[in-house]
Amino acid sequence: MTELNATAASLLGFLHDGPKTGWDLLQEIDAGFRHFWNVTSSHVYRELKGLHERGYIQPEERSARDRQPYSITDEGRLAFAEWLAREPGGETMRIPLLVTLWFGDRLEPSLLREFLANHRKVNEERLERYRTAPADRMAADPYFAAVVEFGIAYEEAVLRWMDRLNDLPGLSS
Repeated sequence: MTELNATAASLLGFLHDGPKTGWDLLQEIDAGFRHFWNVTSSHVYRELKGLHERGYIQPEERSARDRQPYSITDEGRLAFAEWLAREPGGETMRIPLLVTLWFGDRLEPSLLREFLANHRKVNEERLERYRTAPADRMAADPYFAAVVEFGIAYEEAVLRWMDRLNDLPGLSS
């Protein structure tokens, strides 16, 4: 069996709930874990092609909008189960703001303040999304609840860290 990458495996995981199109999968990713796993539409469609070629998914009848839904096969369920039972890889942070901040002494302070304000707004919006996660799903799914709790803790920590940036030279309000 070919080893799955995390993106392909996550698509198989979403397909456990029933047939979905690439568009449907993108919507689930956007509503679910896009904040901690970067998946683009090109990733999704490329992975769907590969999953189909390996026999892990099969096409279903096209929808009225000519979208192609896929369902998971028994081989796909087995591949997903094997992937899920593996030790997860180490985490990698990709936070472009930190790269900019690294060189912050070379940037006009007003522009850096603007970048930080824009990022703060995004983090505040994400925090609100986590805080308003569906209560029924939180109660019914402790794993989903654990991910949401992590998201809340992470966003709160980032916002506290951003508050302390005002102490940096040239950034005090």
